[in-house]
Amino acid sequence: MTMKFRSDLPLMQGLPLASLPTEEPMILASGSPRRAQLLSAAGYEFSVQPASDEAECGMCSRETAPELVARYAYRKAADIATKNDCGLVVAADTVASCYGQILGKPHDIEHAEAMLRQLSGRRHDVFTGICVWSIVEQRCVVDVVRTELQMEPLSETMLRDYLDSMLWEGKAGAFGYQDGNDWLEILENGSESNVVGLPMERLADLFERFDSIATRIAADGGNSPLSR
Repeated sequence: MTMKFRSDLPLMQGLPLASLPTEEPMILASGSPRRAQLLSAAGYEFSVQPASDEAECGMCSRETAPELVARYAYRKAADIATKNDCGLVVAADTVASCYGQILGKPHDIEHAEAMLRQLSGRRHDVFTGICVWSIVEQRCVVDVVRTELQMEPLSETMLRDYLDSMLWEGKAGAFGYQDGNDWLEILENGSESNVVGLPMERLADLFERFDSIATRIAADGGNSPLSR
């Protein structure tokens, strides 16, 4: 069974659209179809240039989920910035976190099952790091958005049906909110688009405030906003 990301889902409607802070064309530094579909649904025009695999590897000792996604988003944007002379790069990275344990993308179906069993019946967080980088201005901003969810207890049938669907592939925490799962609830008016992988409300805010909050990046990559 396969299910495509549907454009008629409520979370795809009424997404915020902000003017770009520079005249550069937008570049999405991700191969995620979900992020591309969110940007398209909001009305943005952009090209897609996935960052290299090396930009998303390694976990520092004692690194928290927010620190991890911020670092990965920055590295993805930096990777694309080195390959282009012009562009407003948008990069993001998403993980789930349950009681401090970081849950990224599952390696295989057994890994996905272990993640879902861990999340079953529990509250957990989804964190997305987002980086907006102007190549021409050599300035960028990094931010992290947290959304809290509740997963209802999964029966063996529910678990097996979802695993068999293969919809867990490539998704942090081995689940997709956009898959129409009624066993997931977003708490406290959290961002749905953040759970999908790109917090559209925060992206629009970063575009609007870019001139006043972006950090200038030195030619050698110094003065990263992550060091502030």
